[in-house]
Amino acid sequence: MKVLTETGLRMEFKNKFPKTYSINSKVLVTPSAQEYLKEKKIELLYEDSAEVQDKACTNNIKERKEGSTQVMKYKSYYHGGFFEEKPEHMTQLYGNVLVNKDHTRIQLRGKLDSFQAQLLELQLFLNNCKEKKLLEDLTEVLTFARNILRAEVLEEPFNQWEILGLDETQLRRMSHHPEKFLNVKHILPDYSMGPVLIKLNALRSLAREVELMGVKAFASKDGQVERKDILQALNRLSSCIYIMMCRWQGNYYK
Repeated sequence: MKVLTETGLRMEFKNKFPKTYSINSKVLVTPSAQEYLKEKKIELLYEDSAEVQDKACTNNIKERKEGSTQVMKYKSYYHGGFFEEKPEHMTQLYGNVLVNKDHTRIQLRGKLDSFQAQLLELQLFLNNCKEKKLLEDLTEVLTFARNILRAEVLEEPFNQWEILGLDETQLRRMSHHPEKFLNVKHILPDYSMGPVLIKLNALRSLAREVELMGVKAFASKDGQVERKDILQALNRLSSCIYIMMCRWQGNYYK
């Protein structure tokens, strides 16, 4: 049985309090939670059935009181309660379901956003240097990253497994054996390797950070893993950029 506690309410509301708070009738409300709601003058509403609750998720709940209509637009991911307005510290996980902005999936989206921002900065640099071929490959990487984000936000399967003309198996082999496929030894980053490789390496490093955040978002401590497709795509993202580094080192882009 779910339990609604004062601590949970404080985490959700912080400093923005709705006029009403709706929960499923099966949720147990602790006395301290009841007192907290009363203190903040928040009316506690109960949903009569799971059927009503499901309908609320898609069509919004309309509670009639004193001849007026209150539209409950958002649902809490944590306790199943409903809000008229989105609290400032929360954002949409999917549909009308809200989570705190520090939720791991929201952090993953932020990391993907930062990755795209740094990639665009690198593209601007390459455009000024007239490095069109590398610029075009980065455009393909940008599309790949955006498709990962789309698949996560919309909860769609990710099915783009070819990038730079390479499938996932080729990406793995080439990144692990650059000397065999690109006639270039593994790169040990150094300041002397020049601005393009330095910037590509920074992008590769950021891709690794995105992947780690993906693991936090989708892998539980007991070993269960969700969204293996996204985690695999994030792993290939950093491999792809490393291949680009090796290609640059081997004068592929000249």
